[in-house]
Amino acid sequence: VQLQASGGGLVQAGGSLRLSCAASGFTLDDYAIGWFRQAPGKEREGVLCASSSDGSTYYADSVKGRFTISRDNAKNTVYLQMNSLKPEDTAVYYCKADQITVATMCRFMPYDYWGQGTQVTVSS
Repeated sequence: VQLQASGGGLVQAGGSLRLSCAASGFTLDDYAIGWFRQAPGKEREGVLCASSSDGSTYYADSVKGRFTISRDNAKNTVYLQMNSLKPEDTAVYYCKADQITVATMCRFMPYDYWGQGTQVTVSS
């Protein structure tokens, strides 16, 4: 059972980037998906979490209207589309899959292991 976040890079402010979260060993569509980030010197935060069953989503206020989640079930992959990027979006981004509520997932982030994540750097 593995999740791998990828697609990070360097982008100018105002630009867009799409991160991927590919699953192996399980079917992502059976799980809620969460995207999280941690900037240098800051606490990790839940960015966007989305249920696969009831359509519920949780957005951090800072990304509302700019970030969206989509799924490609054929590829067992979830994407985080990030538009109108700001320098404050610079962080390492992580993805998780779980079967808890999206609010619990994004607000309480009940995880001990995070893996490497993918670095997003937004230049001003």
